[in-house]
Amino acid sequence: MIATIAELEEELSRPSQRLIADIHKIEGDIMILGLGGKMGPTLAKLAKRAIDAAGSTQKVIGASRFSNQKLYQELTDFGIECIKVDLLDDEALMKLPKVENVIYMAGNKFGTSGNEHYTWVMNAYLPGRVSTRYKESKIVVFSTGNVYPFVAIESGGATEEVKPSPIGEYAQSCLGRERVFEHFSVKNGTEMLLYRLNYALDLRYGVLLEVAKAVMEQKPINLSMGYANVIWQGDANEYAIRSLLHCESPAKKLNVTGPETISIQWLAEEFGKLLKVEPIYEDEPAETALLNNASEAYGLFGKPTTSLQDMIKWTANWVKIEGEQLGKPTHFQERKGDF
Repeated sequence: MIATIAELEEELSRPSQRLIADIHKIEGDIMILGLGGKMGPTLAKLAKRAIDAAGSTQKVIGASRFSNQKLYQELTDFGIECIKVDLLDDEALMKLPKVENVIYMAGNKFGTSGNEHYTWVMNAYLPGRVSTRYKESKIVVFSTGNVYPFVAIESGGATEEVKPSPIGEYAQSCLGRERVFEHFSVKNGTEMLLYRLNYALDLRYGVLLEVAKAVMEQKPINLSMGYANVIWQGDANEYAIRSLLHCESPAKKLNVTGPETISIQWLAEEFGKLLKVEPIYEDEPAETALLNNASEAYGLFGKPTTSLQDMIKWTANWVKIEGEQLGKPTHFQERKGDF
């Protein structure tokens, strides 16, 4: 059972044999743009550990504002080359080192309502500048399943063939990000992969934590978005690194999530048993939900290695011991797109 941040970080950044095998095939250094968010630090550590285990000499470089000096020091001590930069500073962006591989994680979600202009500049303007700077690199672009319409619960989730129909400004700006990258992929022949992820989690944030916390605190759980997909952050980060081997021009689209269509009510009942608390509900499940079909990713990479059962057990224990939380809700219940 995971009981400390150190144990959690170890679990999230431990490379699998299949990742180590793929690191041998990735040529050149790896640059992570905007690694200061929820997933970036452990993605950088995972890449570094995989490179070390493979006996490779590649560098992992992280570019971010690094407003958190502690994170800057922690990653530097880990062997990651950290560059402090505001990616919206065009001159500074153009001076970033040339690399063969880029993982683009910059973006804005929470606080979109009331700050729409910043969301659009981050999500739809900056991609054009990054595409110009790194037109000769392979680029894995973090995107989201939010670009899809809601689909029927029994559908198995939206596949990559489903036409985007984003709900709300955040999701619209994410489609903007994809379209701008796609344009430069076609124009410059840049090989890219649009990485449509939902919902990643570790024990400090995510759908499971939010449901477990609501059960524990006896707060009503809204069932209107009655189903969701989740994936362990370690698996999602592994897939992102390995996606560098599958970039194409025009840009390839790839859904990334776990294999289960999870009932939120079932999830709450599971937490209820583990926490010995009776869940409270409000509203009824709609016939549609934001669901993502990641079958193509499993064909490329295999299925996620961390099971839903483990994630549930770990999360219940984390809530019991009052483990650290990031305070960054996913808003997975949102049906109108207001983030």
